[in-house]
Amino acid sequence: MRLLLISSSNVHGYVYLDHPESAMRAFLGGARRVAFVPFAAHDHDAYMTKVRERLARMDLDVIGIDDLDRADAIFVGGGNTFRLLKTLYDRNLLTTIRDRVRAGLPYLGSSAGTVIAAPTMQTTNDMPIVEPPSFAALGLVDLQINPHYLDPDPHSTHRGETREERIREYLEENDGPVIGLREGSILQVENNVITLLGEKTARLFQRGAEPVEVQPGVISVPSASSAD
Repeated sequence: MRLLLISSSNVHGYVYLDHPESAMRAFLGGARRVAFVPFAAHDHDAYMTKVRERLARMDLDVIGIDDLDRADAIFVGGGNTFRLLKTLYDRNLLTTIRDRVRAGLPYLGSSAGTVIAAPTMQTTNDMPIVEPPSFAALGLVDLQINPHYLDPDPHSTHRGETREERIREYLEENDGPVIGLREGSILQVENNVITLLGEKTARLFQRGAEPVEVQPGVISVPSASSAD
């Protein structure tokens, strides 16, 4: 499988999809026809128009998911993960996408589109504005992903849970691992080799162990039971 899992389409100091553009170009190579999945947003037509106009500047032709058979790659955009996953279930597309990607169709995801590449969507940051029939997602990688990962601010007066505390709560009830993917970071998967792209480290959480910082480059993902 070939996956490019982007933490965020919008990164501080850049406009929409500018930061990951070079990685997207390298990943896609000669692919030109991209099926875009807009279901994480409420207005699918407006989202399609936005992405079509942006990817046209990369000489890419954006088509709808109904034309997946004609696509050279698939791109699942960000937004609300609950809405995205529910719509994929409602349209009976989850298995179709999974099978096509496992058969070799390159997969690009951003934010919510990155979350659903994991076994479940349980490490999303989003509110449950709708209820999907299951939290089970595509399962293209063997780790949970938390995009837009934020480090605790020691100067903040906020006393709610930090992102780290929420991930630790997830691991109290579930096996890991979970990777906190900071904005500006990308996971690239090629033939089961996972590489962290970008200048920032990622934070890897595992049940029964302290989180560790992962440097850019090829990363080793522990099994769910290796810390027990």
